Amino acid sequence: MKNVLPLAMLMFVMILPVFSTTTSAQGLKPIRLLPPETDGGCPLMQALKRRKSSRVFSTEKLPMQVLSNLLWAAFGVNRPESGKRTAPSARNWQEIDIYISTADGLYVYDAPAHILKPVLAEDIRAMTGYQQFMGEAPVNLIYVADFSRMGQATKDEKTFYSAAATGFISQNVYLFCASEGLATVVRGSVDRSALGKRMGLAPDQAITLAQTVGYAKN
Repeated sequence: MKNVLPLAMLMFVMILPVFSTTTSAQGLKPIRLLPPETDGGCPLMQALKRRKSSRVFSTEKLPMQVLSNLLWAAFGVNRPESGKRTAPSARNWQEIDIYISTADGLYVYDAPAHILKPVLAEDIRAMTGYQQFMGEAPVNLIYVADFSRMGQATKDEKTFYSAAATGFISQNVYLFCASEGLATVVRGSVDRSALGKRMGLAPDQAITLAQTVGYAKN
């Protein structure tokens, strides 16, 4: 009988995070993205010529096909036989997750399944930085490093390699946007503590950067 109470308490602690996450995402359903269109876009040199940062965005939503193509270009699986991705990853840790903040809520991109998994049924776009345009643009990407996937790497190595990986991914987004006529800007000014808490991140997860994507305002 001595072990009954501690066991019950342990079960409660194990169940609580799952219940909390489910409640936060209540009302949202997973979104199965359309297959990415991989045979379009402009030539690479033209995309590089057009690449730039923009801070004026329309409120127009991205079509689902465009969102699918965007996420695949960012860090999708381009070699299904190995599960490897469109951006390099040291030791194939694939430690960066892409969270997508929209007016409908917060999702995380599951690249192998090419779906959006619901995280939070709340519009937190305005929390992804300090400028007004973030709350108006249709999509804010939040890059999160999961250090638990990085094995026995030191703290400095985890910080360095996750920062490099985020840079590769965000540049993929820049080139996709340049090719598709979209506006984008990558941002480091984020209240990481407040945003991470609202997102329900674990202690071994860290926000690296955020990136706004949408149509330019005329």
